[in-house]
Amino acid sequence: MKQSFYLFALKYRGGQKNDKKSQFAESMFLQHDFPKTETSFHSLSEYIEELAHPNLTASIFDELWEYYIEANK
Repeated sequence: MKQSFYLFALKYRGGQKNDKKSQFAESMFLQHDFPKTETSFHSLSEYIEELAHPNLTASIFDELWEYYIEANK
């Protein structure tokens, strides 16, 4: 079974404070309504765009999504 994006991105938590991927992962973790089981780009992208959180940016999501796709090949 394919790992959810949420579980994949959690590995970036705890990094350096100025690392955008770490900031994204920490903010994602703190969002209690983040879709934790989702594997769909469209659903996750829509959530992030609607949330408009300063640390959950679409550009960082897109970068992490590419890593996620590579890891799940």
